[in-house]
Amino acid sequence: MGETIMRTSVEDPVRVHRTLIRRVASGAPEFIDITADVIKAVEESGIREGTVLIFSRHTTAAIKINENEPLLLRDMGRFLEEAAPRDGNYRHNDFVIRTANMTEDECPNGHAHCQHLLLGASETIPISEGKPLLGRWQSIFLIELDRPRPREVVVQVQGW
Repeated sequence: MGETIMRTSVEDPVRVHRTLIRRVASGAPEFIDITADVIKAVEESGIREGTVLIFSRHTTAAIKINENEPLLLRDMGRFLEEAAPRDGNYRHNDFVIRTANMTEDECPNGHAHCQHLLLGASETIPISEGKPLLGRWQSIFLIELDRPRPREVVVQVQGW
């Protein structure tokens, strides 16, 4: 049961529309629902058929699609903490031996980098008739894994 999407003409070029979402969490891990922001970016793009890419510009803040149900969000936060505990032993956190990629406000966040490995930096969603094809219970989350600070998410809509 496939569907063929036809472009109206060869003169109908692929377009790209880019939006930046900025958020600051209140804690970590925190699941910040950015679904409405992504839907708005798709609508503002005017693109009817294509894809939307949602990309975190950070190695300690992830993008994932899942259900926005409060108890499940707590379960997922607990899972992340169990998978890579904040108080675990991470060489990344040893500022005596670590010399690479250090900043003035560096904090011990090895756990957040390890949790990010499980989640990833982006999601891509098909667009049809100007809307992301999300399922009934699917929401798009920016997941803060480290600590409250400014975060940027790139939303790039591509299509025609």
